[in-house]
Amino acid sequence: MKKLSTLLMLMIIAVGTVLAGCSGGDSETAGSSDEGGSEELVLKLGHIQSENDLWHDGAIKFKEEVEAASEGKIKVELFPNSTLGGDRDMAEGLQIGTVDFALIAGVLGNFEPSIQLLELPYLMNSEEEFAKVIHGEVGQEIADRVLEASDIRILNWWDRGPRHVTSNKPINSLADIEGLKIRLPEIKAMEETWKAMGASPTAMAWSEVYTGLEQNVIEAQENPIPFAYGGRIHEVQDYLALTAHKYEYVTLAMSELTWGKLTPEQQEIITNAANAATEYENSLVKDKTDEILETMKSEGLQVTTPDTEEFAKAARAAHEDFAKTIDIDLYNKILDAIK
Repeated sequence: MKKLSTLLMLMIIAVGTVLAGCSGGDSETAGSSDEGGSEELVLKLGHIQSENDLWHDGAIKFKEEVEAASEGKIKVELFPNSTLGGDRDMAEGLQIGTVDFALIAGVLGNFEPSIQLLELPYLMNSEEEFAKVIHGEVGQEIADRVLEASDIRILNWWDRGPRHVTSNKPINSLADIEGLKIRLPEIKAMEETWKAMGASPTAMAWSEVYTGLEQNVIEAQENPIPFAYGGRIHEVQDYLALTAHKYEYVTLAMSELTWGKLTPEQQEIITNAANAATEYENSLVKDKTDEILETMKSEGLQVTTPDTEEFAKAARAAHEDFAKTIDIDLYNKILDAIK
């Protein structure tokens, strides 16, 4: 009888421990609180860039806005430098709720193909055309599709400025990129278009690019100027060609699982903070890009300004065929928006 009582007591303790553990896990991610509403909620935000990049400045702004508006009841922990994994890893983390927020872009095309249409080089010719698409009906339709397909909620779109090419040799014409071993993110639209321009693209995680360039595994990469500077690319590349082949964005994305566990008040805090961080980040990009370029030039980077019309002509020859594999109607909506 004594043994039976002891066994029963152990079982009660074990069950209580399990329940306590489950309750603790829920409170950290679900936004639940105690009766006084004082329980702290900790959420994770990851990105692939360094602390020196403008992305991280925007992430800090988002963290500050959330924590101020919630009076410290919601904390945002930042994980730069691919600490939570590469873009694909973080996107999958958003799907299953192990990551709450992430700064990600074209990788979302692996979950919802329509967003890849935004990745076509020379589809848009200016920041103004880009803004019409990304902040208009097309951008909202794509965000809705991403949410439906992946359970990843796009809170807002951050501007990044145009993408340019850095390389080991000067690029002044389309002939100069013939066979060029250029690193690209894992985005089919970009791969197909760069092939049409004559390059030899290689998909590679951003965390591997610096070493890949240093060891000449790849000869070039392409990114907005602040992003290239944040990755210290000018330390291992001598030339920058101002190709402006794509006007770029990154999404401030959120796990729909996390979103669904928040109260309406918490959701409003997150939405307002995302909007404030977007405005702040976009202003930083406009204010800092030229300054960053001058810094890179002062540290030895040589800049060329090729005539990009022949680049654009070669790239656009591949657009429609690629769009037919995704959604030709949405592609035409983009063209209508920029007209």
